[in-house]
Amino acid sequence: MTTNSITDVPGIRVGQAERIGDGWLSGTTVVLAPPEGAVGGVDVRGGGPGTRETDLLDPRNLVERVHAVVLSGGSALGLASVDGVAQRLLHDGIGLPMGGPGEVVPIVPAAVLFDLGRGGTFANHPDAALGAEAYDAAAIDVRLGTHGAGTGARVGGLKGGIGSASARLDDGTTIGALVAVNAVGSAVDPATGELYAARHCLPDDLPALRRPDPAELDDARQAAAQDSAPIKPPLATTIGVIATDATLTKAQCAKLAGIGHDGLARAINPVHTMFDGDTIFTMATGSGEPTDVLAFQAMLGPAGDCVTRAVARAVLAAESAGGMRSYRDAFPSALLP
Repeated sequence: MTTNSITDVPGIRVGQAERIGDGWLSGTTVVLAPPEGAVGGVDVRGGGPGTRETDLLDPRNLVERVHAVVLSGGSALGLASVDGVAQRLLHDGIGLPMGGPGEVVPIVPAAVLFDLGRGGTFANHPDAALGAEAYDAAAIDVRLGTHGAGTGARVGGLKGGIGSASARLDDGTTIGALVAVNAVGSAVDPATGELYAARHCLPDDLPALRRPDPAELDDARQAAAQDSAPIKPPLATTIGVIATDATLTKAQCAKLAGIGHDGLARAINPVHTMFDGDTIFTMATGSGEPTDVLAFQAMLGPAGDCVTRAVARAVLAAESAGGMRSYRDAFPSALLP
């Protein structure tokens, strides 16, 4: 049985924690590798990234494996959440071996998105305690929508969130993606009110949808015209992780992460703006024979598709919060009874 999420990749777990209310609307998501780690890669696009340990993932550099990837709200302040995850891994003896038992250094790359002030208090941001809470919550089930790093997320003029999707290839390889959708650009076609990504989704990805009523589309256009974001864009950023059980090199992981950005471009318009720090990581857990070029080529299309599908699922699962309307609330007629 599959979950249609990144945790369909054996050994991958996801933990999430968030704070909502009393000035808070933010959270943290951690994607945990198996104890032995996963070969890592990254591709950073957009003009305003907030990241940690991305240089380490350069194929020219030494360390091969990562032990977790953290996605967090809070902009650069939210990178504090990574310390809570790293300390938990250290306590559990998981990390790069540096000597005797327990002498390890956890390798935890991370990226953050901008959601400061969306809960009311600008200074509220994920910290080490929230990162540790997310680590402790790691499980196979992935909560979609207004959770974890997607808690305060916004996409265009609508509520963003966490989304995930997976695919199994003919050769048995599993690929999954998880994204926190928080973009300056929109996930909705302004001409129709339909999700850009919907046409790329599989039958079980989304509830039955139709083109929204024209009146709802007119209301959305009027709301967009009154929104200051297109005139004075906030910092934003869509961040995510692709995971696979294939055996990949760091260079192949970087390439797969780059293909993930193609998936974003099918789901969000505009994408990779100067106000987004769009970042995609790859985690490859395989320990078998290296993946040859033909098998690797066969992974690229499905990997990008998983990212596109994950964006659609994030937007459909999101709940209105912080004055941001969800797609469901903005376009209720789009959901077939």
